[in-house]
Amino acid sequence: MTELAIFDLDGTLLDTIGDLAVACNAALALRGLPQHSYEEYCGFVGNGILRLVERALPEPLRTPHTVAAVRRDFVEYYTAHIDLRTRPYEGIPELLRTLAARGVRLAVASNKFQAGTSKLVARFFPDVEFAAVLGQREGVALKPDPAVAEEILQRVPVPRDRVLFVGDSGIDMQTAAAAGIRSVGVTWGFRARTELVEAGADHLIDTPAALLDLL
Repeated sequence: MTELAIFDLDGTLLDTIGDLAVACNAALALRGLPQHSYEEYCGFVGNGILRLVERALPEPLRTPHTVAAVRRDFVEYYTAHIDLRTRPYEGIPELLRTLAARGVRLAVASNKFQAGTSKLVARFFPDVEFAAVLGQREGVALKPDPAVAEEILQRVPVPRDRVLFVGDSGIDMQTAAAAGIRSVGVTWGFRARTELVEAGADHLIDTPAALLDLL
């Protein structure tokens, strides 16, 4: 029996690429720098905002000073326009409500900065109770380090064999493995099925409802 389901946010619960791409392109445009396509941003995300900015910048400009400056502009723009294009994936709100009704505790573990993570969860899932909503914070290692998963397990102390970690990237699968919990790779997100397989996903699902079969 599953007692706790930990979800990645971007590419798993929410399709956020549209707003991320526009915000990063806006920050680049301030400096007259080349911008990127939706498809390129699908490969840039997953390791936090700092890495997103690094990947978007031309390689000669990937200095600590420039990355920090572009990140500040990105966060300012993105926070103000965070939900214009973002939407839950089809079936996700129903899945979360069903899990809660079955007594499964819910949590979010994201590499997105904490303020953005909290704002999006509150905006799109106001009627869902989460035991923890954790994003990138000062002094806490990003996924695939298991620190965020371990923090959630401290808040919701259940046996690890009764936990599912659900995400769309190899990073999420590696996080679950490092924490000693089962991983579920979702194929509707930003990354390819092959990435999930190569990262050792314990399960693959093509629709949110399919998660119910793994409980």
